[in-house]
Amino acid sequence: MKGTYSEIYLDDAIRNMGEMIEYGEEACGVNQDFLLRMFIRSGYASRWEKGDPRVICGLSGTELCRRLIDGSFTGRETKPAPIVRYDTGEAYWRGFVLAYYQWRSGRTFSEILMFIGRKDLQRMYTAYHTASEEKTADELEALLLRRDSISRLQLYRKRLGMTQQELAVRSGVNLRTLQEYEAGRKNLRQAAAEKVQSLSTALWCSPSDLIGTWQD
Repeated sequence: MKGTYSEIYLDDAIRNMGEMIEYGEEACGVNQDFLLRMFIRSGYASRWEKGDPRVICGLSGTELCRRLIDGSFTGRETKPAPIVRYDTGEAYWRGFVLAYYQWRSGRTFSEILMFIGRKDLQRMYTAYHTASEEKTADELEALLLRRDSISRLQLYRKRLGMTQQELAVRSGVNLRTLQEYEAGRKNLRQAAAEKVQSLSTALWCSPSDLIGTWQD
């Protein structure tokens, strides 16, 4: 099995990701998908993918989450106390399997988040939370590959729970134009750079994340 970093760090990494998601959602009220957007944009995701031990095991999941919130626009001044429990729940499981899948697949968190979000993992929880990490990772890979014809713009919008109207307002892009981009009737690659930048800013991603389709 090929991982993106040494397997000696894997147990710490998957536990810390589980703790990060759990603390972010249950203590801080920050949705998993939004938290992972902050994780990617902060640069911590890239360091994690490269196996930087200062990130994957040098910080607890709670500490990492607090750093992400500190660097965001949430304006939160106080941090809730760490969660102390002797079992793990659904939010922890989502982070746990996500970190394992990233390690096993070698995909970036940015790529994974384009295809797989919080709701997907929630739907899988009942059937897979007692299954092996390998079996869950196989199902996530199959799900990712089935989604190779959906526009990135639509997936990013849905990951953040936005309607087309909400995205149009936040980005300043005309609603009809936005609908045509999502339907493929207009090519986002041919849009003005300012328009792509406005959409990516509203969706918490980079302009390059929005360009093209999964078949590129």
